[in-house]
Amino acid sequence: MTGTLSEEDLETHFERTIARDQRIEPRDWVPEGYRKTMVRQIAQHAHSEIIGMQPEGAWITRAPSLRRKAILLAKVQDEAGHGLYLYSAAETLGADRADLTQKLIDGKQKYSSIFNYPTLSFADVGVIGWLVDGAAICNQVPLCRSSFGPYARAMIRICKEESFHQRQGYELLMTMMRGTPAQREMVQDAVNRWWWPSLMMFGPPDHDSPNTERSMAWKIKRHTNDELRQRFVDMSVPQAEALGVTLPDPDLKWNADRGHYDFGEIDWSELKRVISGDGPCNAERVERRRKAHEDGAWVREAAAAYAAKRRESA
Repeated sequence: MTGTLSEEDLETHFERTIARDQRIEPRDWVPEGYRKTMVRQIAQHAHSEIIGMQPEGAWITRAPSLRRKAILLAKVQDEAGHGLYLYSAAETLGADRADLTQKLIDGKQKYSSIFNYPTLSFADVGVIGWLVDGAAICNQVPLCRSSFGPYARAMIRICKEESFHQRQGYELLMTMMRGTPAQREMVQDAVNRWWWPSLMMFGPPDHDSPNTERSMAWKIKRHTNDELRQRFVDMSVPQAEALGVTLPDPDLKWNADRGHYDFGEIDWSELKRVISGDGPCNAERVERRRKAHEDGAWVREAAAAYAAKRRESA
């Protein structure tokens, strides 16, 4: 079909598909810019899921009970699954999973800045579930309507599991807040450290976001960074009040005229510093990913050899 159409005709068909709010599928022709944008976004998301296993994974052996250990182990396993779904979605665009992994290790592709912060106490596990997964839900639920079919379908299951993770984190924090003064202080300390990085998860402000306008036009994204960030703040404030913690922002207050909470200025220089590789754990996170990739080479080689043997005997 595409062989009988000019590139101009294909471009027109693509734009009409987007305008009708229909899905782009792997069989469809897409502009190179769309393909590159989707590979970049999906790869960054996949990398974030895999790197994101590290901060909480560090607490699996130190969880305070068998129940908490099982919950955390299941969550980290879910994150691995999310990464696999997303790498598979990227492959439908012609990307190579091994190449994407190598680009991550070489620093040529990014992952979410939030995972470059350390988990200093077990309360951090709960706060990651509440705030970090909560921010992820705000950002990712609209992606279930992304214009690229494989990505949108992957996001449906991912969002269901992320929602469960958020409830697990909030339940852990509620339990700790009913505990000793030391436990309550631990929760508040974790909230103080994770609140601002969680707001940064949505990316730079709209006026300084180079990809937002194009992604909105192609209906890859449905809301801007600032719109999603505001939604997250509005959602988090009543949850913090119910939990009994104070969000570390003296400028946080309800604005009746806007119908939203006002909040303080974000330190965007901090976001740029972490994204550029100078966060507290950047080097550690990538090095562990590199080592795991190298240590797993024999598994990939064995799987490839087995697959080749199956093909020969078929």
